[in-house]
Amino acid sequence: MAVPGSLRTFCLFLGSLLLALATARSPARASEYRQLPPAAPTALTAEWLIHDAVRNRLILYLPGYHQPAHAYYQWVQVERNQPFPLSFAAQPGLSLFLDNQLIFTARAAATYAVDIAQLLPAQLAPGRHLLAVWQPEGNPALASFLGVSSRGLVDGQAKARVGEAQPRLPSPQGQNVYLGFLLVIGLSYGAVRSTYQLGMARIFQVEELFGNGSNQQAFLSKPAFTLLNLLLVGLFSLSFGLLLTAIHTDLQNLPLLRRFFNVPETAIAVRVLLYTVIIAVFVFGKYLYIGVLGYIFGLQSLVNMQYREFLRTTLLAGLALPLVLLLYLSLNSSYPQPVAWAASAAIGIVLVGTVLRVGHTLHRHASLLNLHLFAYLCATEVLPLLVLLKVVVFTY
Repeated sequence: MAVPGSLRTFCLFLGSLLLALATARSPARASEYRQLPPAAPTALTAEWLIHDAVRNRLILYLPGYHQPAHAYYQWVQVERNQPFPLSFAAQPGLSLFLDNQLIFTARAAATYAVDIAQLLPAQLAPGRHLLAVWQPEGNPALASFLGVSSRGLVDGQAKARVGEAQPRLPSPQGQNVYLGFLLVIGLSYGAVRSTYQLGMARIFQVEELFGNGSNQQAFLSKPAFTLLNLLLVGLFSLSFGLLLTAIHTDLQNLPLLRRFFNVPETAIAVRVLLYTVIIAVFVFGKYLYIGVLGYIFGLQSLVNMQYREFLRTTLLAGLALPLVLLLYLSLNSSYPQPVAWAASAAIGIVLVGTVLRVGHTLHRHASLLNLHLFAYLCATEVLPLLVLLKVVVFTY
């Protein structure tokens, strides 16, 4: 049947009208489109936000461009039935907030592992929250904030309850690295002893510490910088750096050091070598420090003897450091806190004992009752001792 011309014209007109209406409404629909905000990540990222006080908003923190801040922020997605494990190094006072509500405060300097989902306050609904990291004095170590597996958080320690967290224990992989370094230290000491038998016997002769004869005077008058001493200082620095790394005395947390070195916590071997270099530089640099103060106080004649005694006592005490580290690795899993305190006490004994021995040697040559000599001893030995105790022992 043929379609009438009028009906065909009407259908064409109706189709054109509908097409025109659809085309006219498309721009309006496009103008009403709004891009949704990005969903909060389900894990921590390396990008942090800081507060722009002038514009009162959060902006992306760019290291090297923005000044370090006390507080850093990040949007996170927290669900109560989905673990959100987090590992970080904290100084005393470091606090974590979720939507401006306190969930954790570090009472001591250590490396912590927490589950943000377990720390979520009851009054906060699961979902997108603003995580804030705040350090009242200094700056948080952002590079240490890492994600850890929920299995490691459960098996390695008890899950953190609201308002507290447990220090994370060394992993078996870390213990293998420590044992490897211990093996290198033991073999190196054996090689040095077989090569320099007479020199090693003179340095590590305990009765020489309490002697007062011509042999003692001749020993203290010998040059301090010999090839044997350089090798022994390197082994002592490696032993000390290894022990510092094992007991979690993270020098990386110091703001001054963190400006120059940014070593991840997981790079155990790199951290050990970094601490070894720092300790060796300190041991050798002390000779320059003593020389400058000896010139200022007019006591240049005591510089070589004082440094020689410092070097001998330090190297002798360093023989006990590998043994302390071995005991620490053996008992740390069973008694973490007592063993950590014992290791820190051993380091304190080494530092204090060295200063006492040097003071005793100086007192034999010139009485410390002399105020001038006592002030020199305080400037060259006591002041560096207080700094080391603060940085290495009491801070951690």
